[in-house]
This record gives sequence, structure tokens and C-alpha cells, in this order.
Amino acid sequence: MIDFGFDKIALIGAVALIVIGPEKLPKLARTVGHLFGKAQRYVADVKAEVNRSIELDELKKMKSDFEDAARNVEKSVRSEVESTNASFQKDWNSATKGITDGFTDSSDYASDNSIGYNGDPLAPSFPPSYKRPKKNWRVKRGSMPQWYKKRHGIRGQAQSGAARVARFRPPGAGSR
Repeated sequence: MIDFGFDKIALIGAVALIVIGPEKLPKLARTVGHLFGKAQRYVADVKAEVNRSIELDELKKMKSDFEDAARNVEKSVRSEVESTNASFQKDWNSATKGITDGFTDSSDYASDNSIGYNGDPLAPSFPPSYKRPKKNWRVKRGSMPQWYKKRHGIRGQAQSGAARVARFRPPGAGSR
């Protein structure tokens, strides 16, 4: 890099004053300063772009590391679940072996879920079947029953502002 000291800068300024002249020197200095500022901004932009690309590469590497770790965790969890499921199925089969031996066909007990083993209605049905909830199951899960809301006048649906005004308007105040 070029080393500029105070004496070299003063010499360049004196030569520029003599060669260019005092009328054009301020305009030239402004133009040089403007170009120098553009060059500095360009260098700063290039540095920022290089830093962003380096950070992007680091983030991509970190992302791939996290994805690999997630895959390893998923594989280990899946293998544990499969081994647990296999041991559960083995235990379940050994525990239910005596129960299912009495049936000649698996359709004997699966055809009617309301009746338990050997026609006993109090025995649990095997296997339990899934029954989808009805359409309004969320309404039935409310903390306050509908009959209580109706009896005590608790609003079941939201009303608009105009409907509330009309509902609570005293009689005879409706028309003017």
C-alpha cells in the first residue's frame, strides 16, 4: 500500500493548485471525494456480501448437521417403538392365547361387539371398535348443560348490536 505522509499530501496539493488552478480545484476536490466515497461504499458492499455468503455457508452446514441429527433421533425412536411394539405384541399374544383358543374363527367374536365372550352381555367386547363422535360433540362437551342455559336465560348465540338494542328497547320507545 502507498504510504502518504503529511509532507507528500501537501506537495500533491501544491502541484494540483498550480496545474489545475484555484477556480477548478474545489470542483475537482468535490468530484474526487465523491468518487472516493463511492469506492469505499463499493468495497464495504463487497465485504458485506462476502460475509453474508460465509454466514450462509455456515448456516447451510448447520442445517445439514441438524437434519442429520434429527434423522438419527427419528431412527432411534422408530427402532425403540418397533422393539417395544414387538415385545408388546409378543406379551399380548401370550396373554390372550387362552382366551382366543375357545373360538374356532376370529369372526365369531368380531361379528357382534355388543355381546361379550360366550354370549355374556356383561363381559367386555373384544376387540373394542372405534366409533366416530357425532357432529355436535363439541357442543355436548360444554361445561354448562343446554337445558340449564335455556331455563336461566343464558344466551346461547351471539347477537349483533342492533339486535340487542331492539331486544332491550322499552315498549313504546321504538317509533318517533
